[in-house]
Amino acid sequence: MVASGTFGSGQDYIDFVTLEEIGAIVTKSVTLKPRAGNPPPRICETPSGMLNTIGLENPGIEKFIQNDLEFLKKFKTPVIVNIAGETLDEYIELAKLLDKQDRVDGIEINVSCPNVHKGCISFGIDPLATMEVVRAVKKQTKKPVITKLTPNVTDIKVIAKAAEEAGSDAISAINTMIGMAIDINSRRPRLSMGSGGLSGPAIKPIAVRMVNEISKAVKIPVIGIGGIMNSDDAIEFILAGASAVQVGTGNFVNPRASTDIAEGIKKYLTANKFATVKDIVGKVITS
Repeated sequence: MVASGTFGSGQDYIDFVTLEEIGAIVTKSVTLKPRAGNPPPRICETPSGMLNTIGLENPGIEKFIQNDLEFLKKFKTPVIVNIAGETLDEYIELAKLLDKQDRVDGIEINVSCPNVHKGCISFGIDPLATMEVVRAVKKQTKKPVITKLTPNVTDIKVIAKAAEEAGSDAISAINTMIGMAIDINSRRPRLSMGSGGLSGPAIKPIAVRMVNEISKAVKIPVIGIGGIMNSDDAIEFILAGASAVQVGTGNFVNPRASTDIAEGIKKYLTANKFATVKDIVGKVITS
């Protein structure tokens, strides 16, 4: 899959990628009302990764349905819409509206974005709040629901179990880690908001460990995210316990990353005489 916030809804990538070759498009987070996002500078490169503080800039759910979903009707690729809210009622309303859309195949709940002042991560760091928002969304839709978790917690297993108990159909992990970079000449932070979300290869070992822990703690599928740049990275997540993966920052480096990685996984399975990806899920050898 392509991760939320790194691929838009696919419009900017159609010259590089055949969208039908992607497992699913996870759209950029959509909110009930339009959001301008945070002021620039909002992105900076760091060793083996990048920091961002976009702040969930998006046109709001009405424009998203009119424009993005209308565009995606041209393709057969599964569409998972990532939703974000400042309040429980906003998540409920978003789920209601999306449940009516035939082009939406699933909903990913963003309870993990560190770049906004209200909502999102405030739900994702508290197991009771996570349960509340997942239950509320599940009541409004018959579509599969995925809960995207933040790594910025003491024990991610507790949050994953709470999401599972509330009815989440899958877990996606991890979202960005909170980081900071400073320009030593101006002595100011390199991002307008001071800190931002760190993504890319720098967080991959942490993400692999968390996916492994979550997969042992819950019975629902886990979708691995965090620094996946090539098929070896993706296979590492699958061996750790992920049933699928999402490619995020890798899309900025290589617009064809998602399809290149899918092809690399196929070659690995063939070379090692595995019939399907299911044969290697969680099959890391620890003894």
